[in-house]
Amino acid sequence: MLGALGLFLLAQAVPYGRAHANPPVTRALKFDTATTQELFTGACGDCHSNLTKWPWYTNVAPVSWLVARDVEDGRARFNVSQWDQPQPDIQRVLKQISSGEMPDWKYKPLHPSAQLSTAQTQALMNGLARSYAKDPPASLRSRSAERAAADRRAKSGPAS
Repeated sequence: MLGALGLFLLAQAVPYGRAHANPPVTRALKFDTATTQELFTGACGDCHSNLTKWPWYTNVAPVSWLVARDVEDGRARFNVSQWDQPQPDIQRVLKQISSGEMPDWKYKPLHPSAQLSTAQTQALMNGLARSYAKDPPASLRSRSAERAAADRRAKSGPAS
C-alpha cells in the first residue's frame, strides 16, 4: 500500500497533462442553431474545440495524462475552433456519432451532457450536417471552389 502511494505521489511530478492551455480560436464553425451548438458543446466540445473546460481531476496524474491525450487527439482529428483548417468529411463525423464511438465511453460518466438520448443524437447529427452544408470547413470550401472553376472552364469550352 505504501508503494502504491509513493508511486501516485511520484506520478504527480510528471508535468505532462497539467498545462491546460486552450489555443486561440482561429475560426469557429457557425452552427446552424443554438440547439446544435448546445448539444455539440455538451457532448463533444471539450475534446473537439479550443474551449475545453478543465475540471479539478485533470490536474491529478495519471488522469491528467489520459485527458490531455484525449483532448490533443480529439482536436487533431476534428476541431470546430479551427474551421479555417482541414476537417474530416461530414460523413465520417456522423459515422463516429451514429456508431456510438463518440462521445467516448470514458467521457460520459463524469459528463451528463454527453449522455445523449436517441433523439438528441439524431438532432446533433442533423444539425452538424446542416452546419457543414452552410459553413463548410476550409478544406471543403477549397475543393468546392476548385470544382466550380473546373465547371466554368468546361462550360466555356476549349481555350483559343
